[in-house]
Amino acid sequence: MSGDGEGVVALTRGAALIAHSARTDVGRVRSVNEDSFLAEAPIYLVADGMGGHARGDAASRAVIETFSRHLEFGVPSSPEQVLDAIHSSNDAVRALSEAGEEGTAVAGTTLSGVALVDAGDGAGFHWMVFNIGDSRVYAWDGRTLDQLSVDHSAVQELVDAGLIQPEDAERHPERNVITRALGADEFVDPDVWLIPAAGRQVFLVCSDGLSKEVDDRTIAHILAGDAGHAAGLAGELVDTALQHGGRDNVTAIVVESVLGADDDDDETTRDRRGRLSRAVEETRPRTGGGGDGDVPA
Repeated sequence: MSGDGEGVVALTRGAALIAHSARTDVGRVRSVNEDSFLAEAPIYLVADGMGGHARGDAASRAVIETFSRHLEFGVPSSPEQVLDAIHSSNDAVRALSEAGEEGTAVAGTTLSGVALVDAGDGAGFHWMVFNIGDSRVYAWDGRTLDQLSVDHSAVQELVDAGLIQPEDAERHPERNVITRALGADEFVDPDVWLIPAAGRQVFLVCSDGLSKEVDDRTIAHILAGDAGHAAGLAGELVDTALQHGGRDNVTAIVVESVLGADDDDDETTRDRRGRLSRAVEETRPRTGGGGDGDVPA
């Protein structure tokens, strides 16, 4: 499933022009896609249902549904509203757990994303990055791919402790063990970062089905290119993961934001809007396989 879109988010002065491409795929091995995504300006997130646990697909969908109820599209949220959506999502996922003859089957999911927020107290508008589990958020500045989120995983803890090297993590027997997830505990502890919103910014939000198949160098090369893919940069990233094996569900959202002020030069503002609009138009699905702005049901 794929989706693309653009939005204009009014700010105190000026507006944020935001375009995105998004795609999710079941992969070449799994029979059920437990990934879900939400891509509706100015909120973008990926939830990866925990493989091997009960109702992982329902868990990831519950996150999308909860965020859609708690946050208003088209306007910046507050950090507190985003945190409330995260904690409410944890409650919704925990409600899916069922007791059976062999004990309680626990539903769970990761969550990573970005949302444009008003930080309040004169702090201005920021992109709020949030993460629980091993789905990721990257920033791309045209030259450098920077992983903003930190994996909540057993191998990341070993890397942080200096017990293994980063290049050994993907071969480690505990590479699929995550240490935090929505639904696992009564209270959830997300990592959160606030990044000032300014100028042109590009983010990639993805499940580990991308990051475990495609290395950072290849991701950067794709983001630096001019995607001719029907689903834009997100489609090209997902297809690359499939070509590398597609051993898991894979989801990617590429977000480009440009902030303009009221006193921006009219020609500059028109050029910004034109480039964003053209980028979206060029990434609209050219087949009947996807819908604009689709959210996995």
